[in-house]
Amino acid sequence: MISNRDEVTQLILANKVAKGIKWSEVASAIELSKEWTTAACLGQMTFDKKQAEIVGEIFSLPDEAIAWLQIAPYKGSLPTAVPTDPLIYRWYEIVNVYGSTIKELIHEEFGDGIMSAIDFSMDIQRQQDDKGDRVNVVLSGKFLPYKTY
Repeated sequence: MISNRDEVTQLILANKVAKGIKWSEVASAIELSKEWTTAACLGQMTFDKKQAEIVGEIFSLPDEAIAWLQIAPYKGSLPTAVPTDPLIYRWYEIVNVYGSTIKELIHEEFGDGIMSAIDFSMDIQRQQDDKGDRVNVVLSGKFLPYKTY
């Protein structure tokens, strides 16, 4: 019996490794971006029934796991307040160092509000560079102004 969404994520990861599956292949099968698809497979997004069934087939998941894929997850569930994984920690470091700059520049350009992480997209690409390849990440979120009332 599967008791939580984390168990489904572990099944997906185990079968990904066992079968040599790439996230881009899963994304292609459900016709969505590799970024959103990966987030969903890692337990941060909700699949609809058709998507969950395709993912279930790719990863040989039981029906119970497919049902869990369709339940809204608990988002933002890193295991520690300060991430310990070096790559994730660097993102934490970026926000710590540049977060106030990003906030200031968004407010200067758009006014008082936030960048949505709901109406949002992300694109991660390899950028060839003679000095060492670079990671190119583009984040795009709708601006949501604070309203007055």
